[in-house]
Amino acid sequence: MLHLIVFLPLIGFLIAGLFGKQIGDKASEYVTSGLLIAAALFSWVNFFGFWQGGAEAFTIPVLKWIEVGNFSVDWAFRVDTLTAVMLIVVNTVSALVHVYSIGYMHHDPHRPRFFAYLSLFTFAMLMLVTSDNLIQMFFGWEGVGLASYLLIGFWYKKPSANAAAMKAFVVNRVGDFGFALGIFGVFVLFDSVNFDVIFANAGGLAGAADDKVVLNFLGYELQQSSAITVVALLLFMGAMGKSAQFLLHTWLPDAMEGPTPVSALIHAATMVTAGVFLVARMSPIFELSHTALTFITFIGATTAFFAATVGLVQNDIKRVIAYSTCSQLGYMFAALGVGAYGAATFHLFTHAFFKALLFLGAGSVIHAVSNEQDMRNMGGLRKHIPRTYWMMIIGTVALTGLGIPGTVIGTAGFFSKDAIIESLYVGQNAFAGYAFWMTVVAAFFTSFYSWRLIFMTFHGKPRASADVMSHVHESPNVMLVPLYILAVGALFAGVLFYANFIGAHHEPGALDSHYTDFWKGALYLGADNKILEQFHNVPKLVKWSPFIMMASGFVLAYIFYIRSTGLPSELARQHPGLYQFLLNKWYFDELYDRIFVRPAMWLGRFLWKEGDGRVIDGFGPNGISARIMDVTRGVVKLQSGYLYHYAFAMLIGIAALVTYTMFAGAH
Repeated sequence: MLHLIVFLPLIGFLIAGLFGKQIGDKASEYVTSGLLIAAALFSWVNFFGFWQGGAEAFTIPVLKWIEVGNFSVDWAFRVDTLTAVMLIVVNTVSALVHVYSIGYMHHDPHRPRFFAYLSLFTFAMLMLVTSDNLIQMFFGWEGVGLASYLLIGFWYKKPSANAAAMKAFVVNRVGDFGFALGIFGVFVLFDSVNFDVIFANAGGLAGAADDKVVLNFLGYELQQSSAITVVALLLFMGAMGKSAQFLLHTWLPDAMEGPTPVSALIHAATMVTAGVFLVARMSPIFELSHTALTFITFIGATTAFFAATVGLVQNDIKRVIAYSTCSQLGYMFAALGVGAYGAATFHLFTHAFFKALLFLGAGSVIHAVSNEQDMRNMGGLRKHIPRTYWMMIIGTVALTGLGIPGTVIGTAGFFSKDAIIESLYVGQNAFAGYAFWMTVVAAFFTSFYSWRLIFMTFHGKPRASADVMSHVHESPNVMLVPLYILAVGALFAGVLFYANFIGAHHEPGALDSHYTDFWKGALYLGADNKILEQFHNVPKLVKWSPFIMMASGFVLAYIFYIRSTGLPSELARQHPGLYQFLLNKWYFDELYDRIFVRPAMWLGRFLWKEGDGRVIDGFGPNGISARIMDVTRGVVKLQSGYLYHYAFAMLIGIAALVTYTMFAGAH
């Protein structure tokens, strides 16, 4: 069954990619979508085995791959609870995106290529999450990078789409460079890249004497503890790029240039979740470095706050949701940083449902208003597209974490996000307190910009032209049914699975049986990691703080965009500096343009004009070669083709020879 789960998307890619023109658009859509639906159903069957506590982790060999001396890497599937969770996230969302795209991309002339790329994206992510070693993971890692490039730039005739695709590709190469170095470091430390070997020896490495050099890095000789920290940080550098964390986040909002189903797939199931999966999978390594976990906590919390502030003022409906993704990924990494791997993975799981719902819902809105994406040109759509409206409401309440603390009443985001905030409160590293406050404030911002989106898009008076409003229509069922399915997950995934992901209760010194039976060691907790025993017992005010922030954000958004609609523009007028700072995304693009892009362009022009033009061309084609050509042309002119010219030249030569002989003989 695992072979089918992984390879069905690949088969769909090959069929649509190689034979799409022969079989036609409809057949390409139905074949790829049907294979993904089958893969999703098999993934759920596989997951329920782990959910009920009856399945054990296992490995499925596929084929021999790399053998160089003593270095051996096989292609194999590592299947444990973490893999099972990722399989249902990837395949479920991808299957629904495929079905949704049948309606959304109905008028596109290149549908076979689009569906082939979607299936390739899914297969690459499946390769990543089922990897049995770091080399196989890197193969999937680069595969999703390639597929994202192809899909973000799918409408290649748009210059902005091409620029966004290249930006995503280049920024991710920065993180991938760190990931590759981290793999090299792991091999140096463990003499292997296979997870079984790494995890089995990680504990022994921590207990060994820290008195000898084990790694040379950038000219520094590192002892054991320092080497582990450097390797962990390099691995996290890869995660920062893929999951768009602070400083390497700039590609994610621009990825909105791709079709909306692509955005849903990138933000909910593939690409950005790869970094979270990497840190969770490598938890035995990260648990050995307190410094690395502290840094992860800081970056995650900063990302959550930063992206939420930018989302407050964005006007593009897809960009608001994109910055929401960036912020929610920050929550996940902050949780990973304090060792709450279960809470982080739980939020990844629930986030997939409501974020895919929001993106596909936004696509339904865009489809209804003639491809308009600016919320300032919407309004009053609630009565025109009521089904889409209620699906967006469900996605919004799940994202903002609507629920009653201390009860089992709540949406999916309520259970997972609150677990993260509570874990940060009891976290033990230096930035845990910072992360707690940043995520609490981000919860307020999240509620505000989420309801701002709802109110600007669906409520108030229509701001679109009369012509656009006359054509507003509800999406077809092929687009709405995926929304209904995702809405079920957004509402109930939290209450159904929270006990397994994070435990229902914990007694001092013991882990909850729901948690241990479910994870079975797939997520590693160090001996000093007591986060699961502590976060359930935080003060009531801490438990209620996300709810207070969520309610406050809703009330403020209601005042600004329903009751007193002139307040936002008045505030922007009174604080133009802050408004422009947030509207321009903290000026990171401008900063990187000045620091990296312009110097690179200047260097390129200098090497082109001076190096290539003046030096190489000057001494080469325009120098020595040109002079040789000049001489050649002069000599060629002597070959006139007239016999009397040649006879005259021969007589001159003979006369010169006789003259030379006479004078030479005289001496």
